[in-house]
Order: sequence, then C-alpha cells, then structure tokens
Amino acid sequence: MEFSVLAEAFEKIEATTKRLEMMEYLVELFKKTPPDLIDKVIYLTQGKLYPDYLGMPELGVADKLAMRAISLASGKPLSEVEETYKELGDLGKAAERLLSKRTQLTFFSQPLTVERVYATLDKIARTTGPGSIDQKVKLLAGLLADASPSEAKYIIRIVTGRLRLGVADMTVLDALAEAFTGSRENRHILERAYNLCSDLGAVAKAVAKEGLEAVKGFKIELGRPIRCMLAERLPTAEEIIRKLGKASAEWKMDGLRMQIHKDGDKIIIFSRRLENLTEQFPDAVELARTHIKPKQAIVECEACAVDPDTGDLLPFQELMHRRRKYGIEKAAKEYPVALYMFDVLYVDGRDVTTEPYIERRKLLEQIIVQDEWVKVIPNIITDDPRELEKFFEEAVQLGCEGLMVKDLKAPYRAGAREFSWIKLKREYQAELTDTIDLVIIGGYHGRGRRAGKYGAFLLAAYDPENDVFKATTKVGTGFTDEDLDRFKELLDPLKIPHRHPRVVSLTDPDVWFVPKIVIEVVAAEITLSPTYPCGMNAIREGSGLALRFPKFTGRIRFDKAPEDATTEKELIEMYKKQLKKIS
Repeated sequence: MEFSVLAEAFEKIEATTKRLEMMEYLVELFKKTPPDLIDKVIYLTQGKLYPDYLGMPELGVADKLAMRAISLASGKPLSEVEETYKELGDLGKAAERLLSKRTQLTFFSQPLTVERVYATLDKIARTTGPGSIDQKVKLLAGLLADASPSEAKYIIRIVTGRLRLGVADMTVLDALAEAFTGSRENRHILERAYNLCSDLGAVAKAVAKEGLEAVKGFKIELGRPIRCMLAERLPTAEEIIRKLGKASAEWKMDGLRMQIHKDGDKIIIFSRRLENLTEQFPDAVELARTHIKPKQAIVECEACAVDPDTGDLLPFQELMHRRRKYGIEKAAKEYPVALYMFDVLYVDGRDVTTEPYIERRKLLEQIIVQDEWVKVIPNIITDDPRELEKFFEEAVQLGCEGLMVKDLKAPYRAGAREFSWIKLKREYQAELTDTIDLVIIGGYHGRGRRAGKYGAFLLAAYDPENDVFKATTKVGTGFTDEDLDRFKELLDPLKIPHRHPRVVSLTDPDVWFVPKIVIEVVAAEITLSPTYPCGMNAIREGSGLALRFPKFTGRIRFDKAPEDATTEKELIEMYKKQLKKIS
C-alpha cells in the first residue's frame, strides 16, 4: 500500500472541522487498506506505532535530529531548515516546503509504502546506544529522500509526536463498523472487544479479515489491560440511595488508579489511561507479588502516596513525583505507595467481570493478603442516607476525596460510564466547593508579564453521547509563572490552525488545541451564559453553563484522558442541585 494514500487521507482529515466528514475519510481509507496492514494504518493515524499498553519505545525524535534529516534529504543547509521552521512554526510544513524545492527525486527512488514507512519508524524507535543519533538521522533521511513533499510533512509530524489529527478511539470504531460491517450500528460489538483488549489495531485486523464473529470471540487476556469502568456523579446521599437502594459505599481515595495483572511472578501494572507503569512503581510490583494470592489475577486498586515517617496518606500531587523515568528507586523510598484494592476482574483463568459486584467484593477479600501497605478499601453496605453521610465524613477526615457507591448486583462493564458506580464527593452549594476536571481546547495570548506565553485558556466539558468537547469557561487565574512555562511546552505541540472537529465552541480563542490536556479547576459557582454551548438549552432556552470566578488548582490531570473529564451532564446536575440549595 502506497504511503501517499495515507498522506492524502491525512490532508482531508486535517482540513475538516466536521466529525462526520472525518469519519467518512477514515471509512474511505480503511476500505483501501489491505487487512494485513489495517492495524499499522490505525496506529499511524493516531501518531504512534503500537498500542499504548505495550510500553514500547516511543519515536521521541527531537526537533534538532529531525532538522538534520530534512537537511540531508533536501540538500539544503541546516541553517535554511532552521529559518524555514522558525518562519512556519511547523516542522512538517518546513519539510514539505524544502523538499518541494528539489528539482527531482533521485534516480533510484521508489514510491514509499506504508510497510516501509512503518518498518523504518519502528527501527528508529528501537535504535539505542552509541551512535544511535546518527543512525536515526540516516534512517529518517532515507525515508524523506523518497517521500513526496506531502508525505514528508506527515512523516516528520509522526516522528516528532505532532501529527495532531485528533482521531479519537470511538471515531475509529465508528469508521471500522461502517467500513467492514456496513453499519455503524455494529460499533457496540467492536467497542466491547476493544474494552477487553485495549488494542484498536487488533480489533480492526479481526473485523477486516474475519468479520464480526471473530470480534465477538475476544476475551480477557493477562498482559492486555481492560478499559476501566467509570462512575457517574450525584450530589447527595439521598439521591444516591434513591437511585441504587441498598448499596456498597467505599472510600474514594486521592490516588492513582492501577490495574494489576499477575501471572506467577510476573507483574504488569497499567494506569487508567492504559500506560504501562510497571518500571515506575517497583514497590507496587513487589506488593502485588506478595499480597495477591492466586497464581493468575487481574485486580484494580488506588495507589496512594504515604509519608514513610508517619504512615499518613499524602495528597495526589505528591504521587506525581513517581511519574519519572530516572531516579525511580530514590523516588520509591521518598514517596512509597500503599495499595487500596477495590475490584477483581480475573482469577486463575476465570473472567469474573460478569459476576455481581457483591460477589466480586467477597472474592477480592479472599484473595488479598491485607496489612498496612495493602488493604481492600473499607466499605459499608447500607440503604440509609444518614449512615452514608456519616461514612462520607469519616472518609474525608482521613484524607479521602469522598465515596464511591456501587450497585450490589452490577457486573463490571469495561469502558462504560454508568450509574452502577456513583461518586459522592461533597454536597454542591451556591458556592461550588468541589473541583471540576476540564479539557483545554484553546488559548489566549498573554500580556505584560505573561507576554510570550498563554495568559488564559478556553476549557470544555465532555459530552459522551456525541463524543465532543463543549466549551464552558475561560480561566486565567491560579497559574504561577512556572505553570505558564510548562503549559507552553505542553500545548505548543498540540496547536492546530482551526477548531478541532470534536470541539463545540461559540467563541474563538487566539489559538486552538487538540483536546488532550485535562486540568483541575475550582469556581465560586455555576452560572447561566449565552456564550458557552455546554448545557445549552438544558436549563433555559438560549443559555449554556459557565463557571463564575474559575481558578486553576495547580493540578494537571495527566492520569485522565480527555474523555474522563467532567461531563456536560454532570455540570447540568451540579447546577440543578445548586439551584435547590439557593432556593
């Protein structure tokens, strides 16, 4: 398959602001793709080479290395490459322009294929050790030498981590269903398989080669993370008991969610975003090895930072010291973790996700060796709102965020967000005392001391029904100078020339971003506003929801995917509860 087919599809996707059009272009691309290549095409479309959970080496090509390769392939001096990049602000476009100035391709050049591009990028990612930089430059320059200007643009964007197409998992599943089953109605079958294996490429290959029956046969496998079940939110104990009746209430820890896979002595740990955390948490690996009884198991827990001197739980921010590549042993001693187990999904060949929560809880208590470092999260079973409130207050006093209340009869539904699990963090009042997690979708240029940085950001809540992010507030307070420097580093690679197809906004910021970074904010209250589309017409015709006096808490939610942010529905419910309090 020629790589030009992929580049043409990328051009179309990049140019559109409509999600349906984006999906149609993907359907067209997938139909042209040989079944044996469909997995690689999907990974490349998402700007990567492998599923996230494999923890494989990233391309990680720095700008300077990429510029050397462009110089080598184009025959232009490095200074000209640097000047062009500075002028255009996009290394991919710089490569496109410089390579378009070549008089002709070399005599021996051949059309690039997807197979060759993928294999070369894979080799670049795996090349390490002495002389690896020069080797990476030669490999990349070899690709660029045979690439058309448009192909070069996308190759450079992929290797530098700036593809920026923003093609979401659910959009890919919609397109796969349309392309290979003839109907988007079959997406739920593909989604179930994806929820169990967390590998879009594997799902795509199965449906492209063997059809829906092959996809229906997907099962839980050790070493492949299961996509996490998610919770809804209600503001009071009374409403939760009304919804669930008798239920189990567990502490909601202020920690890092982990899914632990045990296969004999082999332990693999995944984050809620399916990243492999095994190497970063050697202490958690050892705890899992010694405290999970079965030979094979998949359990879920919250890892919480603990003060090594007092044993007290530390805030979530302290745990972020553990998210590093170097100095891991030192960080493990300074910020050790305790594991609070809350669910079991698999035991010795048996998938228990279909069993009721109450049975899984009993099984969890049987298979975990509990001590001061590993515990099954404390819970109570009740249908009394007052008892629930009392348990909530105790949890908060001990440093927890609140409670997670669970339906006793509910199975574990991978990847689903539903009212089988309900968060109770604290009562919402006229003054909004809870934090909200929102996605950065746009930025405003700073002035004065903030000149040269972003001075404020446009934030959005997630609408899972339509798979879009709806603008709800602009925030410019709570940021330190260090925060703003960091946001510039994080967001510059995510800049795009127009509003992203999955973003809904009635206002235009100075800069648009791919919706990826989630931040935590607080606010005085939620108000009605004609300016923002989040919650539009839900409370009053012509009005959406905005935050009054929003402020950044200092917490970037690297542990959350954009789709895990506070939802539009949650904000509407918060506002309604707030109205009752005011009344």
